[in-house]
Amino acid sequence: MTEDDIDAVAAVRVRGWQTAYAGLMPQSYLDAMSVREDAERRREFFARGLGDVINLVAEEPAPGGGADGGTEVVGWACCGPYRDEDLPSGDAELYAIYVRPERLGAGIGHALLTEALRRLTEREFPRVRLWVVRGNQRAERFYARAGFAPDGGEESYEVAGAQVPEVRYARDLPAAARP
Repeated sequence: MTEDDIDAVAAVRVRGWQTAYAGLMPQSYLDAMSVREDAERRREFFARGLGDVINLVAEEPAPGGGADGGTEVVGWACCGPYRDEDLPSGDAELYAIYVRPERLGAGIGHALLTEALRRLTEREFPRVRLWVVRGNQRAERFYARAGFAPDGGEESYEVAGAQVPEVRYARDLPAAARP
């Protein structure tokens, strides 16, 4: 991901939330999400430096891309060191993965996840964890197919006055190939 991708990533993220979490958190909150505000937050993160955080984008040829071969961002993933303090440090976390809703099922999420796992393996993390909103069946199936399973971790956070429960998933990473 580059700074030039921020607006497109914000659009993917907001539309991803609005699609993935419909019926799982207050619709008024989802409807009020702003691509502009999300992009502003991403610019702040970018300006502070990403540190150990990996941001990946998936691009496809833009409709009518013309002779210059223009592309558009159709997916985004973000990962890095595990952030919660409930477990000993050393693991990785997949913070987010979103695909434009009209491109779901096209293999974009799989490609992003595969690349994220490859990069985390290169950094020699022993396992990767992630959080799934309880009831997000599409995400649960996606991660199960990729070898993730619930590890017993559960937590909730508040969204517009409603508690949103999450389940933590984990999978081991292979040992990095050493020269």
